[in-house]
Amino acid sequence: MVSQKTSTIDIGFTHDDFAALLDKYDYHFSPGDIVAGTVFSLEPRGALIDIGAKTAAYIPIQEMSINRVDAPDEVLQSNETREFFILTDENEDGQLTLSIRRIEYMRAWERVRQLQAEDATVRSLVFATNRGGALVRIEGLRGFIPGSHISTRKPKEDLVGEELPLKFLEVDEDRNRLVLSHRRALVERKMNRLEVGEVVIGSVRGIKPYGAFIDIGGVSGLLHISEISHDHIDTPHSVFNVNDELKVMIIDLDAERGRISLSTKQLEPEPGDMINNRDRVYEKAEEMAQKYREKMLAQQQGISPESETPEEPEQEPEQEPEQEPEIASATEE
Repeated sequence: MVSQKTSTIDIGFTHDDFAALLDKYDYHFSPGDIVAGTVFSLEPRGALIDIGAKTAAYIPIQEMSINRVDAPDEVLQSNETREFFILTDENEDGQLTLSIRRIEYMRAWERVRQLQAEDATVRSLVFATNRGGALVRIEGLRGFIPGSHISTRKPKEDLVGEELPLKFLEVDEDRNRLVLSHRRALVERKMNRLEVGEVVIGSVRGIKPYGAFIDIGGVSGLLHISEISHDHIDTPHSVFNVNDELKVMIIDLDAERGRISLSTKQLEPEPGDMINNRDRVYEKAEEMAQKYREKMLAQQQGISPESETPEEPEQEPEQEPEQEPEIASATEE
């Protein structure tokens, strides 16, 4: 009895003192923190996680992954330790809500920003289409390809399940927008095999008031109205029909914007030949292209031919881009 009494006096510690000590050394958890936690109980629609708080934290199944999860054990195992994102503050029972999905989103956005900075080409399956374009997943994020940036003659609906090469157009985490271009990826690939001043054979894919779109080996180049002929042209429709085959010369390769600019004007032996004597233009195409390349080389070297002053290439007017449809959010609904 004496020893017990002595022990009690030496400790001098009540239950209230012990609770106060726990409060003093209790970790403070805030929404947005990333903490280590250990899974100690899998529930039908979630899991209880020990993160060192007084009460076990909870992660609902919808917060377990950036992808769809049907059962908690697809992602978590008992006694597994990993990182968790604190999603909400304590509820009335003192329980925190956790998320793995938020961590995956943050890392996915970081990765796509890096890929954009590297101007990387990525490949992804089309999982759905809508009125405005096609939907893909990049690093688990939902990306959108506007219809104007899909370079194929297939109907959009037939692209579901097809893997496409893609370049990044917009990566905006704040606005939740991930926009990609199939056209830019194809143009870049094609550009690696093309040169300014090269003559290629193409077919008229479409005609607009400002020019004709020419298919050259699966990618589209613009033959602007100002580059059809030295003679004035009221409309490209007066010169071309859809599916016409013609020789054109490449005058600009813009990898950043995914555009190929073409010309038949520079292939004319005489002004107006593209309108009055197209066969002569095609017959002399390589010869005229060689003269064009020599003239461009001389201009780059600052040399002016004695017989003539190099003509400045006509500046292609900027066209107002066609309005793109509403872009889908990168976050899975």
